[in-house]
Amino acid sequence: MSGLFGIVSNKDCVETLFYGIDYQSHLGTQRAGMTVLGRKLCRAIHNISTSQFKSKFIEELSKMSGKAGIGVISDFNPQPIIISSQFGDFAIVTTGLLRNRKKFVSEILRKGGSFSEMSAGEINSTEIVGKIIASKKNIEEGINYFFAGLKGSISLLILSKEGIYAARDIMGRTTLAIGKKAGERAIASETCAFPNLGFQIERQLLPGEIVLVKKDSLKRLGKVNGEGKTCSFLWIYTGYPASTYDGVSVEVVRERCGANLARADKKEGLKADFVTGVPDSGVAHGLGYAQEYKIPYRRSIVKYTPGYGRSYTPPSQKIRDQVAKMKLIPISEVVKGQRIVICDDSIVRGTQLKNQVIEKLWQFKAKEIHVRIACPPLLFACPYLLSTRTNKELAARRSILKNIDRKKIDIGRLLEEEDAYYQKMVEGIRKELNVTSLKY
Repeated sequence: MSGLFGIVSNKDCVETLFYGIDYQSHLGTQRAGMTVLGRKLCRAIHNISTSQFKSKFIEELSKMSGKAGIGVISDFNPQPIIISSQFGDFAIVTTGLLRNRKKFVSEILRKGGSFSEMSAGEINSTEIVGKIIASKKNIEEGINYFFAGLKGSISLLILSKEGIYAARDIMGRTTLAIGKKAGERAIASETCAFPNLGFQIERQLLPGEIVLVKKDSLKRLGKVNGEGKTCSFLWIYTGYPASTYDGVSVEVVRERCGANLARADKKEGLKADFVTGVPDSGVAHGLGYAQEYKIPYRRSIVKYTPGYGRSYTPPSQKIRDQVAKMKLIPISEVVKGQRIVICDDSIVRGTQLKNQVIEKLWQFKAKEIHVRIACPPLLFACPYLLSTRTNKELAARRSILKNIDRKKIDIGRLLEEEDAYYQKMVEGIRKELNVTSLKY
């Protein structure tokens, strides 16, 4: 996933653009870029895999000026891409996954077009989207044509002389929100960018909606043909606590998930000394659990935030594991002899939770460890975003293959908590994690 930010203003917007992009930093770890429209389009792109956005881009501020701009924190492709077309130059940033890229690439090449941007040996997805849009009579027609043929999930911002075109993908997997203040409008993947920059949320884009954003106007282009299937991982894990999606708060959803887990345990009479959340995204789940169960919330394990960000988004599992190992520190005085409830957002592969949290708590003499997970067991890799790449990576799949006769697998039975197949699957994951109990 990537985080997008754009702004149109009645004054120079570079500093606001800079900070707005930075507030998307939790959505990507590989590349970042920004483009400003002054007398011409001015662009900067940097690798941020080993440093933060601010440190790489602070020197760009004095080199850019303009009243409109877009930017991105990207998990893969270098962006923005600048394209010269029959209707003028424009810059484009995208977020999401283009599953049928070969179809669009073949279409461009068949018509005599070419590509110049490569990422890890593949044609840059954002360039593919931009070239398809540029092949039509205007930007609106190009976006509609692209959406009609898209398999996957892509939302985008386009900076042109008319303003910023913002388009949310037809399924609505990813979100875009519009913020407003006097003489300025902003568009962002994450609404947490708005408060400190002085913007109020004007509205969220609907799935499949295309709008043209100007400093003093907001115009919907064409009909809205999408359907609302917002990615639930935004609320459970990916999103920042201060953000909202489709008007629903990330923090509140996580607290409610934790409370639901607590209610189930209250019915069964679970005894625990305190609850803790795996930082960062598990914290609100843990707080919700503690508030509902009326037991203390304590920090049995903390993250060394000065030096480490998220470990989920780096592409290498080895890097993810190393980052997780170094950043999470148990507090022995809190852990020793205690019955601990651990709340986390999800179990994807399960390796980090086991190796970097659970094993450390056992090492520091926890008496019991009860794991509570906000997201149901993940049975399939995500075909819309890069959250998971293959089914075999998933902890639930490993448990199914090990503990259930594959010839008799009925997916429906794996969705029902009272079913024996579901319970076998969860018990297999519990044993692999080596915890006292596990519930989703």
